[in-house]
This record gives sequence, structure tokens and C-alpha cells, in this order.
Amino acid sequence: MANKRDFVPTKDHQFLEWLTLVVNYLKNMFGVWNIPEAEQQHIEQLLANFSVALDVVDNQATHTPVAVTAKREARDAAETGIRALLRAYVTNNPLVTDEDRTAMELPIHKTTRTHVPAPTRYPYFTVDSTVIRRLIIHFFDQETKKAKPEGVHGVEIRWAIRDEPVSHLKELTNSSFDTRTPFTLEFDENERGKTVYFCLCWENTTGEKGPWSEIVNAIVP
Repeated sequence: MANKRDFVPTKDHQFLEWLTLVVNYLKNMFGVWNIPEAEQQHIEQLLANFSVALDVVDNQATHTPVAVTAKREARDAAETGIRALLRAYVTNNPLVTDEDRTAMELPIHKTTRTHVPAPTRYPYFTVDSTVIRRLIIHFFDQETKKAKPEGVHGVEIRWAIRDEPVSHLKELTNSSFDTRTPFTLEFDENERGKTVYFCLCWENTTGEKGPWSEIVNAIVP
């Protein structure tokens, strides 16, 4: 079940159940909805990767910090992948009916809507590192002093733990999404002292992104 702020379930097992539901439904609709075969193979592989990683973490004998990190990365990749696929081929596809969306547990959009422009500025944010194994990112709109600009659904956070400085967005291999500040990154004990690089961008209610912030870094406390 999704939380009130987002249609993607928060808890890992609920997310796996929902993603399996969506992928199984899509298997019969890829051709109908003109979704490339490569997209089908990609999302099925991401689902399989996350399912395996979650099984490893659930097994007490194989539950290790490395396994937890692998599970988290597989979850982030699967969530990023399904969001991108839905935005590209389902959200505004006239062939997709409300019945289809209900079957996939997706929100039903109004038949008439006012166009929401893409965000034109990036989020400002601060990082709280006062709690061990945790980085808390407080994001806001500097111009309006509000948590989000008008028409913005949430913020995407790209991040990665790296030994060397990051100079390009593609080096930030993890992606997370949140609709309400703050966003918290949790880490394992063996990751304390490592450097996390990240940047943020706004995303509006139709999935259009604004510019990315500068890439900054913080030390895992």
C-alpha cells in the first residue's frame, strides 16, 4: 500500500508486492501501449535484482551490512526505473484507461487539468549530521521560503558514497524521491566517516524536472 504522499509504497515488502503487480500487468500491455521491449527487460531485471537482494537481507544467516547496502541500492534502482517508465509510457498515454491505472494501483488523473510548468529553479537545502549513521536533508524554496514551489510534487535526490570528488551528475548512482521535507539517508556502521555526494532537483506534478543544484558532500556521522 502506498503512503498518503506518494503512490509508491514506502516499506520494502509492500514495494516488492506492488512492483510485481505492476510489472506483471505490464507484460500484457507493452505492445498495446507501444513500450519498447528493452524497457520491459530492464524493469523485469530491476524487479528480480531487488527481490533477490531483499531475500538475502531477510535471511538472518546472510543479513550483513554489505547485504543491506546492496538491498538499498537495488530498491533505489527499481524505484527510479519504474517511476521513469510510468512517466514516459503510462502517465499521459491516451491508451491507458482508468481501469488500467486502478489495476496497477496508480492514481487516476483528472480528465481536465491546468498545465503546470516545469520548475525553473533548484531546491535549497541544509544537511543535519547530528545523529550517527544518518544525514537529514532539509529542502526548501529559497524564493518563497516555503517547503516547495507552487506546482511542485517533490524533490529527487541523487547521491552516492565516493572516495573521489564527484564532478558529474551521472556519477551519483543512487536516486531517491520525497514529497515532504526533511529527507533522511540511513547508513550502516561501517559507512561512518565516508563521504556522501548528492544534489537535488524539483519535480512538478506531471513529472517534469527543474535544474539540478550544485553537487555537495557530507561525512556520514
